Amino acid sequence: MLAVVEKVDRGYIAKYDRLLNHPVEKVWTTLTQNEELKNWMPNLEIKALQPDGRIQFNMNDGTGNSFDLRILDYKAFSYLQYEWGEGWVRFELHPKDEGCYLTLNELIPSLSNHTPKDLAGWHVCLDLFYEVLEGRVMDFPKEEWKVWYERYTAFVQSLNS
Repeated sequence: MLAVVEKVDRGYIAKYDRLLNHPVEKVWTTLTQNEELKNWMPNLEIKALQPDGRIQFNMNDGTGNSFDLRILDYKAFSYLQYEWGEGWVRFELHPKDEGCYLTLNELIPSLSNHTPKDLAGWHVCLDLFYEVLEGRVMDFPKEEWKVWYERYTAFVQSLNS
């Protein structure tokens, strides 16, 4: 299912929802511990997990280049929000009887040619996140990303019309 994208005052919010059959503690560890994080979002490395802390985005292109993302909001086992381009991303965890509910919101200040790439990227990374929770580590599925990219490209075009 595609993310839900909604127009807001500062741009757009893309929202992904996932019901996970794992406790909040395990989901939080997969979200925030570098040994787990590298298995679903290998560009990110937590440097200081705290309010106003930082996450390093590694280009992973052989150049050694990276840049810092500031943590904007944080509460252990509950939410993590950090800079993402000109906007931000926010992960929220809500316990349920048989696991937890994960919501990822991304603020997109304006739609661009890059927006479908970003949306498809988060979509596939959340699929990888699920696989990591299930104990399976996979390479980034480029062909699957291409399928989602095409879907998100058409979707973003429909938002512009």
